[in-house]
Formats: sequence, structure tokens, C-alpha cells
Amino acid sequence: MKNLLVTGYRMNELNIFDQKNKAIVYIKRAIAGRLAPLAEEGLEWVLTPGQFGVDLWACETVIDLKRERFPQLKLGIVTAYANPEEKWKEDKQNYYRNILKDADYYGAVSNRPYEGAWQFKARDELLFRKTDGILLFYDEEMGEASPKFVKERALKLADEEGYRYIAIGADEVQSMADEERLSSFD
Repeated sequence: MKNLLVTGYRMNELNIFDQKNKAIVYIKRAIAGRLAPLAEEGLEWVLTPGQFGVDLWACETVIDLKRERFPQLKLGIVTAYANPEEKWKEDKQNYYRNILKDADYYGAVSNRPYEGAWQFKARDELLFRKTDGILLFYDEEMGEASPKFVKERALKLADEEGYRYIAIGADEVQSMADEERLSSFD
């Protein structure tokens, strides 16, 4: 696999409301745990929609992996429309722009401001077309959320075209947190 789409929940869908939440550390570890073996096997590009949540934590993870072990790994952020961060609070804008500085590619499917759901659909179609597989953080037991539709599309592509589907669930992230908590008692 050369190109991988990484996405999942938006921050608010996980009831995470600031960047200091400890759960983010475990989500990033789970992402790194899946990306590292793929990078060892020749993964070249990680593409993400760049939305606030799993997408941007994946970006941070890729940037860290590039610096630490996989300098050949490239990060691409493909948004649905121009300047999605414009209406965010200043601290979120700064966080986003710092990530963009380290991205190897940044582009918007539509160079216009937000106009409608068609922009998200066009972005998703492009991301699926340009990638060989997906790493998706989604857990149906947590209730329906935005990644549900991405999962459905990915599974359809997996059946029809051999698109690779790699999942991260809430149980995996929780077990990482539990292991760390238990090891702190030793």
C-alpha cells in the first residue's frame, strides 16, 4: 500500500473539548501503532480531510513519525472547501496552521468557501480514489457519527476493488489507557 486515508471522529463527537484531554494521547498512539508497520512496508503518503479531531491528531502523528523514524513518509491534507479554519477560535486556527506548515501537500477540492454537502462528497470521492486503503477510528458501539458513512463507503470499496480497511475502535484506545494506568502502579 502506497497511499492511506486516515480519518475518524471529530473532536466533539468524542466529547473532547480541548487539546489537553488525555484521550488524545492514546488515540495518537493507536494511530502510530498502525502507521509504523505500514511505513516499514513502503507506505508513502498519508492523506486526511484535515477536520478537527482524529484527522489532525493523525497529522501530528505522521509528522512525529517522519521526524523520528520514517523521513520518507509524506502528509497530505485535502479539505472540502477553502479555509475551513476561518470560523474557528484563534487557538484552534493556530494549531491548524502549525500542522499545515509541516504538511507536504495541502489543497481544497473546492476553492470556494463552504457552500454545501456536495463539497464533502467531492472531497471524500477524491480521497478514496487517491488511496489504496483507509485507517478509520470508528466504533459503532459509541453510536452513530460522521465516520459511519466513510466506513460504509470503504467497506463497499473493499468488497468491490480490494480497498484495504483498517479499523481502530474505542476498546483498543481504552486498553492502551488501562495498560498505562496499571503499569503506573508497578
